[in-house]
Amino acid sequence: MNQAPHELDRLRTDWARRTFLSKSFAGIGTFALASLLGGKTSLSASETPPSDHPWPPLPGIPHFAPKAKRIVHLCMAGGPSHVESLDPKPELDRLDGKPFPESFTAGQQLAQLQGAKLIARKSFTKFRKWGESGIEMSDLFPLTGAHADDLCVIRSMTTEQINHDTAHAFMNTGSIIKGRPCMGSWMLYGLGAETENLPGYVVMTSSGPGAQPVSARQWSAGILPSKFQGIAFQSSGAPVHYIGNPDGVCQSTQRQVIDEVQRLNGMLAREVIDPEIETRIAQYEMAFKMQSAVPELADMSTESKETLANYGVKRPGDGSYASNCLLARRLLERGVRFVQLYHRGWDHHSNLESGFTQSAMDTDRPTAALLKDLKDRGLLEDTLVLWGGEFGRTPMAQGTGRDHHINAFSVWMAGGGVKGGMTYGSSDELGYAAVENEVPVRSLHATLLHLFGVDHEKLTARFQGLDLKLTGVEPAHVLHDIIS
Repeated sequence: MNQAPHELDRLRTDWARRTFLSKSFAGIGTFALASLLGGKTSLSASETPPSDHPWPPLPGIPHFAPKAKRIVHLCMAGGPSHVESLDPKPELDRLDGKPFPESFTAGQQLAQLQGAKLIARKSFTKFRKWGESGIEMSDLFPLTGAHADDLCVIRSMTTEQINHDTAHAFMNTGSIIKGRPCMGSWMLYGLGAETENLPGYVVMTSSGPGAQPVSARQWSAGILPSKFQGIAFQSSGAPVHYIGNPDGVCQSTQRQVIDEVQRLNGMLAREVIDPEIETRIAQYEMAFKMQSAVPELADMSTESKETLANYGVKRPGDGSYASNCLLARRLLERGVRFVQLYHRGWDHHSNLESGFTQSAMDTDRPTAALLKDLKDRGLLEDTLVLWGGEFGRTPMAQGTGRDHHINAFSVWMAGGGVKGGMTYGSSDELGYAAVENEVPVRSLHATLLHLFGVDHEKLTARFQGLDLKLTGVEPAHVLHDIIS
């Protein structure tokens, strides 16, 4: 050793001080710093009741009898035009090519059309009545239209965000502030999961014309422990990379390694109150179990040729929306709580007619097949299906397309305790603004939670002294009129 005696004394003092801080109340300095920086120490593992299950429900949840057990969110990323899909506007057809009435737009927020000459554009699609309920939908969705009597079409959605990333964030988390949990994470946090062999929340993506990137923050757990975040499965090839053991490593050897890692993590968890350590322990165990569960999940050889044809699957695992829909059904029937499918194909600032038509063709058959499959298997009754984008499109022209629009757009829901064969709310005669039974995004969130037996006011997580919740502090109400 080359250190001078006084340097050795300093090292001994430093190590003694560090040992004291690390052993005294799990590190006083660490807790103080975490508090100042807004760390997650307030979300201790003690909030979750002891259980061998990786995601047990919170105490007292559900608050009342649930109608839904699982959900698949068919997210049409990019913002599908409501006046080409779910909201017919004959008056807009008559106004085609003429100046859009200023009385509708004065003082309103527009995206790229701000300050431009506003010209009305009629829908290029034809609408027809579907099912015994006679719901009017575009003829570009004939197979989904055949399920009209199972659908609740909401024509009065509104949102606060006019750009893609922030609008997705608002649709998923109820906020544009980074670090807020998404609705899938809130559900998993509150309700737990029904499977120990697969993640409770799975995300898959596909793309078409007008594809926009989708950030992974859309399925983030935010301030919640990271075990509640969505797990992105690969759409092409194997859903999960490196799921098998390396050459020369057998299952028993892998089990021994996992057990030793878990023992070491358990030692640390007894010394340090950190929910991420508990997450690490749970996820190591999950990863081990997924080694057998995922290959079985992805093996489509058990699916009939008829089923593959119904979904429009040409080759399982080919990255298509069709393949993802079929895999979604397999995930749902294996107990996955929340499945989210992003089809990035609806941002039609130009070439609206060709782009929208292609995206409708890509999604109509698989969506209808998923509805039929869930219904035939007795799953639709307690599986909620939500279809829609992050916002709508303007009833005014933007070149050969339509711009982003937040004042009115449409979504539909099916199953999971929702009344079928009905429409709820309406936009004005030109499809510009919601005028009857407006449904802000937060009210949609409140309704989704209600269907799962959760009071949106009571599902909270403490962070930096605040009780955060999915619906935030703005008014939100449950849409009781659409619940069976």
